[in-house]
Amino acid sequence: YPELLRSPRFWGYALASGFSSGAFFAYLGGAPFVGQVVFGMSPATLGLFFGAPAIGYFLGNFLTGRYARTYGVNRMVLWGCFANATGGLVSLLIFTVGLGTPLTFFGMMTVVGLGNGLVIPNATAGMLSVRPHLAGTASGLGGAIMIGGGAGLSAWVGVLLTPQTGAFPLLWMMLITALLGLVSILMVMRRERQLARAKA
Repeated sequence: YPELLRSPRFWGYALASGFSSGAFFAYLGGAPFVGQVVFGMSPATLGLFFGAPAIGYFLGNFLTGRYARTYGVNRMVLWGCFANATGGLVSLLIFTVGLGTPLTFFGMMTVVGLGNGLVIPNATAGMLSVRPHLAGTASGLGGAIMIGGGAGLSAWVGVLLTPQTGAFPLLWMMLITALLGLVSILMVMRRERQLARAKA
């Protein structure tokens, strides 16, 4: 653990994965409230819409398998973080102008799922590559950071959401965590450029 925790690149990959999945965990904690209280959806209809991010996640995983070797894990994580942030931002803007509907809300969550499908597998591969002799430790520690942080965000969103706030605390939390994930992978890319210059 100490060797991994001293690595900026490990932290960058772990935080990119943690923040990106945090947006999804926030969705898991807040979407049932939004569906039932904000939109008045029945449990059956909400259950149907609730799985929207899984469609995007499936597509993101497919694109990872197809293009990760071509473009590298850093670019894939970067694009995933950007998709994640885009989904949250567009949904927030739609709600801000008063046009939020179940279709727009859950539809944009498909874009968030796409981002997670790009970020999580590639960031995990990045974590394992930082110290190959500690791959198992990196996998466990990175997973703990991702799941622990996600659980905390899910609970926190549940506290913030009220009938008066509507969906806004959830959307802001998703956007903020997505942007932090974007910053995290940009830090990794900056660190790798520094290491490349040092070797040269």
